[in-house]
Amino acid sequence: MRRRAAEPGSPRAARRRRALGKLTARERVELLLDDGSFLETDPLARRRATAAGAADGGRPLGDGVITGTGTVDGRQVCVYAQDATAAHGSVGEVFGVKVGKLLDLALRVGCPVVGMIDSSGARLEEGVPALSAYGRVATRVVNASGMIPQISVVMGVCAGGAVYTPAATDFVVMVDRTSHMFVTGPDVIRSATGESVGLEALGGAGVHATRTGSAHYAADDEEDAVAFVRDLLSFLPDNNLTEPPSLPADGRLTVTARDAELDAVVPDADGRPYDMREVLARVVDDGEVLEVHQEFARNVLCGFARVDGRVVGVVASQPLHLAGALDADASEKAARFVRFLDAFGLPIVTFVDVPGFLPGTAQEHGGIIRRGAKLGFAYIEATVPKVTVITRRAFGGGYAVMASRDLGADLCFAWPTAQIGVMGARGGVDLLHHRELAAAEDADALRRSLADAYEQRLTSPYAAAERGVLDDVIAPAETRVTLVKALRALRNKRVAPLPKKHGNIPL
Repeated sequence: MRRRAAEPGSPRAARRRRALGKLTARERVELLLDDGSFLETDPLARRRATAAGAADGGRPLGDGVITGTGTVDGRQVCVYAQDATAAHGSVGEVFGVKVGKLLDLALRVGCPVVGMIDSSGARLEEGVPALSAYGRVATRVVNASGMIPQISVVMGVCAGGAVYTPAATDFVVMVDRTSHMFVTGPDVIRSATGESVGLEALGGAGVHATRTGSAHYAADDEEDAVAFVRDLLSFLPDNNLTEPPSLPADGRLTVTARDAELDAVVPDADGRPYDMREVLARVVDDGEVLEVHQEFARNVLCGFARVDGRVVGVVASQPLHLAGALDADASEKAARFVRFLDAFGLPIVTFVDVPGFLPGTAQEHGGIIRRGAKLGFAYIEATVPKVTVITRRAFGGGYAVMASRDLGADLCFAWPTAQIGVMGARGGVDLLHHRELAAAEDADALRRSLADAYEQRLTSPYAAAERGVLDDVIAPAETRVTLVKALRALRNKRVAPLPKKHGNIPL
């Protein structure tokens, strides 16, 4: 019987899946975990006999989900994988029991959980117990949130109420063309609204990675998805009471030729775009940032990196998209990432080049006030070390919510190219001096003169430093060394919690 439990529920279904480029549930688990490390739990569990499925063939061992524990790069993780070859991976009472026990185990030992989702949905013949299974798992996912990292890998269909459990985990990975998430399927939409939509366009990996933000990464195939998860785990702590793995640092505190390349990254012409990734590549260890939500809200970058061998979370404006302006999606993307970093004690490094919030009725009607407030709220709440570097523009509300000193940044630096203020010189001069400009014989010459004075008096980083808004104005080439020193200084930061249950973030 034990040997039978390790076999696919239907060999024919397994062959069909391989023809479609899909792995079986057990193959997925083995691909994720170190060789020979998997310890399976509840392999002999089976749903109760019913009139609809009293025979063994109708009640597969394991009941359509594989659960257990193993290691990734020698570190303990718990993993479950829905087996679509057994009763189509449908969810019944046993799913709730098995996965619930696994999540309880993960919380007790303090290790990450990886869930591999591939299911046809709740098992019709089980009725309410099938729905209760979702509730059992969802309750544990929420209770474990902020205590152990939770990653969901959607490798097939995830539909209806089942989508809310992976959505409540920390990271969601999907596979291009073979995984789909949706609340109501194409047939329901067509009957209710008359709208015809294909499965991929409704809830494919591309849609959720670029438009809805429900997926943090869209993998090319299942191997790519698992490789991303392994990389992601290498940056994460086991739990909220431990630190992630650190790597040896060279301890160098001198400016190198590569550091000096930063002096030429920001264009001389104000308003010309540049790629913030070019800055990050010269600041973090090995020039590597593992981005999440890379294709969603591309005007802000979020990802994991190492500085001085230790893991940090990076939030950065991206001037290549929308000139780095914040919109509703970017605000939520960055806010959720900041809250994750804070929950697991990871320092936050913020790079700022933001002209403000994106204007327009679409943004106003899309809730930019409520959704933009989330980012400031998240930064203020965060008690981990926070270091900010302003590379060019930091205007208006965008300046405030991007980890400004007044919102709780521990240390805040700016390059000499930085401009910090309510708005840029062009708009500010037109507002402050519109009458003089209208009466001037040479309005362009007067505007240039007034703009120079405006920049010196109101937006210069040195003016901000005089008022203590900045801790220093540094040469771009000094950024890496400054960050290393700042993060070392903040390593033992401690903040006493306020006497409250929790804040009420504007969800």
